[in-house]
Amino acid sequence: MAIDKESLKKMFPNLYKELESEDCKISIDAVRKNLEDTENGEPEEECRCGSTTSTPDKLRHFNPTAVDFIRRCDTEEQAEEIISYLEKKGEITKMDADELRCKLKDGVRTFGPKKEENFYFREGGIF
Repeated sequence: MAIDKESLKKMFPNLYKELESEDCKISIDAVRKNLEDTENGEPEEECRCGSTTSTPDKLRHFNPTAVDFIRRCDTEEQAEEIISYLEKKGEITKMDADELRCKLKDGVRTFGPKKEENFYFREGGIF
């Protein structure tokens, strides 16, 4: 799907400004094919804005589960929508979906406290 610059600017003005600015751009001049290369103590590269390009170790290779998504929900309806979506996409089995739905009958907070906005940034020490 191609999108022209003017449409991008109208739909996502802040993203457009960020893409067009010269601040904090990092050139990619190589591709690592071996995952171990990123974990062998290579120095972090720093961009002009001062942030680093590496991921905090606590979140490295983190892949959210169905429960992680459900913990972001406010209502049981939202949680059911997530369960149905993950089941439809094949991310979880029918048996797993049924177990989640059974637990959901006791309330959405039975999966744990709500994960608020920027939860992973705070966990990773970025915020």
